[in-house]
Amino acid sequence: MADFPRSDYSNKDVKRAGEIIAGNMLWTKEKDSEIREAFRIANSWRDAHAFPMRSIRCSLIWYMRNLDINGITAARLKRMPAIRRKLARIGLGLNQIQDLGGCRAILDTMENVRSIVQILQQRGRHEIRREDNYIEKPKDDGYRSHHVILAFKGNSDETSVFDGRRIELQLRTRMQHSWATAVEAVGLFRGEELKNHAGSQEWLRLFEAMSGEIAEAEGCPVHPEWADATKRRANIRELAGSLKALAFLEHVRQGVKGTDLPMSPGYFPSHYMIRFDHATKTVSVEPFNQPLQATQSYDDAESFQRKEESENIVLVEVSKLENLKLAYPNYFGDVGYFESQLQRVVRGQPAQEFSRVPVKQRAWKPEPAADPKWIGHNPFPRREPNLRKNRAARERANKKA
Repeated sequence: MADFPRSDYSNKDVKRAGEIIAGNMLWTKEKDSEIREAFRIANSWRDAHAFPMRSIRCSLIWYMRNLDINGITAARLKRMPAIRRKLARIGLGLNQIQDLGGCRAILDTMENVRSIVQILQQRGRHEIRREDNYIEKPKDDGYRSHHVILAFKGNSDETSVFDGRRIELQLRTRMQHSWATAVEAVGLFRGEELKNHAGSQEWLRLFEAMSGEIAEAEGCPVHPEWADATKRRANIRELAGSLKALAFLEHVRQGVKGTDLPMSPGYFPSHYMIRFDHATKTVSVEPFNQPLQATQSYDDAESFQRKEESENIVLVEVSKLENLKLAYPNYFGDVGYFESQLQRVVRGQPAQEFSRVPVKQRAWKPEPAADPKWIGHNPFPRREPNLRKNRAARERANKKA
């Protein structure tokens, strides 16, 4: 197992650190050492979720491979500014936050989502602490995803040190993912926290209505306010027109500038630090192949961030570089899929459920438990199911059939 960060601080230390960083810190000479120590403890506690996060994500990949479910997985350690806002908002201790480590799976269909949820409920090693099905019961703002809070349970003396660390798993379809990341991308570009219900009320209403449209396309419950399809689509067209939404989304797509990421032969990163500069609308990516190095660089980058509004910095884990943009398109201005769905409605057509060459999903096939030693390395290095892979092969197979 590769080296992963651990935390040797007590729950009391972690809780106290959370109380300090949640407040309006007055960074005086007298308070300097206390504040710096609080951030050291908070970072240590957050970073200690990296291994449980990796392990749960690898289990998720294994389930998907076993069931022949197409999709991609990713994971991230929660941003410190977001941690501070959450501590101030919900009144819990830092040791009680349940999404310091988060995994997500973006799957093709609702059938795939339900299959993975069922496997977690029936065969998962880790304890399910809580479930929030925001697909069957969408939030008022339109957010839809199935959340599962897992308490990590190690399977060896070496990994049991992380027992009890809570990881939030988000399971969603491609359409749901396109909606959620479009909300973040538009918010980033406008300098507004739309995902936290702050900013343009017209944009928020447009996203609420489009969530209902997407829900209906996928055969899922629609929020009562948007249940009438005729009125919903009329509202979408009116809002899209007044906001010039399609032109703005295209501006977002073209407006984010990136930097090339050269890779040395034989270098296989597991983590990537994304930095989005609000002023220049520039995104840069730094790769890492060692978890300790990645988390330390993340801590350092945030500590030098004097103004939280100047940059968004996040450390994420994906199996391949090409999956980075698919899992976190909001940082790259990639709102194309959501834009295409909005365009359909504006032209008088309903949103269309994602489809690919039909493939019958396999039944669960019991397999021997995986050797935990591979968790410290790139999981399943040969391939991971992704949103684009095997399409040509399946089309050829169908033609032959």
